[in-house]
Amino acid sequence: MSVKKLGFGTMRLPLLDKDDSSSVDLEQFKQMADTFIERGFTYFDTAYPYHHETSELFVREALVKRHPRDSYTLADKMPLLKVNEAADYPRLFNEQLEKCGVEYFDYYLLHNLGKDRYIPTQEFDGFGFISDLKKKGLVRQIGFSFHDDPETLERILNDHPEVDFVQLQINYLDWQSQVAQSGKCYETAKRHGKKVVVMEPVKGGTLARLPDEAMKCLRDFYKDDSISPASLAIRYVASLEEVMMVLSGMSSYEQLLDNTSYMMDFKPLSDEERVLIDKITAILKSTIKVPCTSCRYCEEVCPMNINIPSYFGLLNLHAVTGQKTNMYYERYSMNRGKASDCIKCGMCESNCPQHIAIRDHLEEFKALYEE
Repeated sequence: MSVKKLGFGTMRLPLLDKDDSSSVDLEQFKQMADTFIERGFTYFDTAYPYHHETSELFVREALVKRHPRDSYTLADKMPLLKVNEAADYPRLFNEQLEKCGVEYFDYYLLHNLGKDRYIPTQEFDGFGFISDLKKKGLVRQIGFSFHDDPETLERILNDHPEVDFVQLQINYLDWQSQVAQSGKCYETAKRHGKKVVVMEPVKGGTLARLPDEAMKCLRDFYKDDSISPASLAIRYVASLEEVMMVLSGMSSYEQLLDNTSYMMDFKPLSDEERVLIDKITAILKSTIKVPCTSCRYCEEVCPMNINIPSYFGLLNLHAVTGQKTNMYYERYSMNRGKASDCIKCGMCESNCPQHIAIRDHLEEFKALYEE
């Protein structure tokens, strides 16, 4: 039986308290993991920083302790942001094995490589470290996740042909984007003969919650209200030839049921559906203000603890719908920095995979919500 292409990303697990990303709803996660496996899916993806460094622990409780090791495959990532010397690699890796409760990882990645992090990774021989893990049987396949331009990806793959796969941000909105350049990055990986794992297929939820005009196009095409916008986005990337897995950060049992329903017997997009995507893309590009995916890497380095992705979500909501929701701003800013607290240090922009002009957009947000 062929491996199903849908992977369970654990970056956006269901929460008991939506203002506390470490308050994962373990019982719901258990139910989701059980159903995922029952429906024939096997791939789970986690990382050190997810859910305030608790995602790996919840994976152990919901998955590893409750299912045979040969019933699932597990991917984890070396947190390059925490590596300051070569000795940090084995220390962090052993910590990850312990947190997940496993003896090996099926897939192991260097996390969020780009121009900046590639320099110390080369200096500390990060690729040599993960290659050695593979030789020792501690990981089965090695790769890296990547947020940068195709030229940098070309350089890394030229330097390190030993990797088995790359993890790329790909979705139909970013395919021709001058920022993410999904299409060009995919073609670069393909040219190097690397299989691709897709992250952000629905762009942080943007492609799961389409504006009214785009939803009308979707409904007019399918004549079926049960077909979700997310299904179109995930099937789009799953239809790409070199894609071996599509990660979906499922935040509820309902989302899992929807995703698994159409990916159990996956059907590639038709030519007519591709035309539909072109129409929806044109609509979206005319409305979205900030191309934020809510990866929250900006928060990792913000000295003022500003809830940047949530504020940008409100900015995009206003751009698409014209709605201004003060209640949400009050909740998002509770015990957090406000937009006006920004000291314009620029650290967030240096750590942003989307290369967003964060300081400028925070000024826009401040004018909308605080002035």
